[in-house]
Amino acid sequence: PRNRADDASLNNPLLRRERMGCGWLGVIMEWEGVVVEEDLSLDRKAWRAIAEEEGKSLPPAFLLKRAAGMKNEQAISEVLCWSRDFQHIKRMAKRKEDLYQYMQRGTYRLLPGSRDFVQALKRYKVPISVASTRPRRITERAIEAVGMEGFFDEVVAAEDVYRGKPDPEMFLYAAERLGFIPERCIVFGSSNSSVEAAHDARMKCVAVAGTHPVFELGAADLVVKRLTELSVVDLKNLADLDAPEFQAPEPQLEESREED
Repeated sequence: PRNRADDASLNNPLLRRERMGCGWLGVIMEWEGVVVEEDLSLDRKAWRAIAEEEGKSLPPAFLLKRAAGMKNEQAISEVLCWSRDFQHIKRMAKRKEDLYQYMQRGTYRLLPGSRDFVQALKRYKVPISVASTRPRRITERAIEAVGMEGFFDEVVAAEDVYRGKPDPEMFLYAAERLGFIPERCIVFGSSNSSVEAAHDARMKCVAVAGTHPVFELGAADLVVKRLTELSVVDLKNLADLDAPEFQAPEPQLEESREED
């Protein structure tokens, strides 16, 4: 079958071979939980604070767990079911984010080995996109705060997509910005919703066990406790010849017709 990674217009057989093999891949990294530490307790406090301000009942833990990784607007309308009015949802979403940022106080801590791993990817010229459901100004400010300006080729933020995880829209858009087909992208996430979104986008997923234990992330293609356990070779092995674009199409059964 035709390899979707191939590009005959390159007029370079060696480059075409690299694209069709395991040397052509892009990386999509979630910001919180993969590059910097994620504090889910602050997120829960921010949700409870906005609930008190709006006179809503405090959301139970299982709903807040389901809302993790979603855009604020998505969580308010689809999980918490607080409002259907667009302007009201936008106002509450902004207020919730402001409360979170106030509690967080602009403090970001890099996860062990994350800077070294990103630098290694850059040395091997692997394109990297950051994906976050935080507003762009917040994400870019965080990148500057930890001294990683220029490390990432693309930044996908809340304004760029309509829905957050577990919808694959954010990862698909990041792949488009990097110029890669989804099957040639590897997502780095820290939750089951990240794994679900990556697989729905036809991407491989590496789960970083931090806020979630290893046994909860078994659906990922690879689970690590920290990025220092990985090498570029591991990523190339994930993007090997068993990728969907190399698989032969399923045979179609033709109905036999009886002659009159």
